[in-house]
Amino acid sequence: MKLTIQELAKMIDHTILAAYATDDMLKEHCEIAKQYNFKTVAINNAPVSLCKKFLEGTDVLCDAAVSFPLGQCTIETKVFETIDIIEKGAGEVDYVVNIGKIKSGDWAYIEDEMQRIVTECNKRNVTSKVIFETCYLTDDEKRKLCEVALKVKPTFIKTSTGFGTGGATIEDIKLMKECVGDNLKIKASGGVRTTEQALAMIEAGASRIGTSNGVAIVDGYKDMQ
Repeated sequence: MKLTIQELAKMIDHTILAAYATDDMLKEHCEIAKQYNFKTVAINNAPVSLCKKFLEGTDVLCDAAVSFPLGQCTIETKVFETIDIIEKGAGEVDYVVNIGKIKSGDWAYIEDEMQRIVTECNKRNVTSKVIFETCYLTDDEKRKLCEVALKVKPTFIKTSTGFGTGGATIEDIKLMKECVGDNLKIKASGGVRTTEQALAMIEAGASRIGTSNGVAIVDGYKDMQ
């Protein structure tokens, strides 16, 4: 695997999801994203309009979180959030599945939720990402969730919020890749802090990295050249 520095940068969702993120912090975050030409800034949905203004004139997108980080909103609330943030300028949407419904074996609910959110994204030509929160799931549940995703066809399936008990692992990326092949893209998120970790995730099958350490990852890659 040989990526250019810019190709690696364009695989990074530059993440700031802290509850205490101020307007000044968000502005600085967007300025760094523009400087490095990351794919997106991954943010909570309240500051989408603000960050959209900060990113004006660039191809860096706002990647907004829905039902974050627990996934415990109603489907109707998640759909409303999705539509609202797209109207406010989000170019990508990451939503958290209802993990309790997975644990209850209610796969019809999970499919309905995914279908309704992905449909709203597709209507508006917006990238959709389904956050599994793999740290709470068994391998069988991960495989079943991949099966649902293959049926519904979001743009990405994603490992983690970064707020659970664990983040992305090579094993989970490989499992997800084995399940979906090239039919869906995979995002590794949660605990990816170094260039070596990011490259290992990509080698395992990820095509997007969600991280607040994008600068260190790209700078580290430059040092490897």
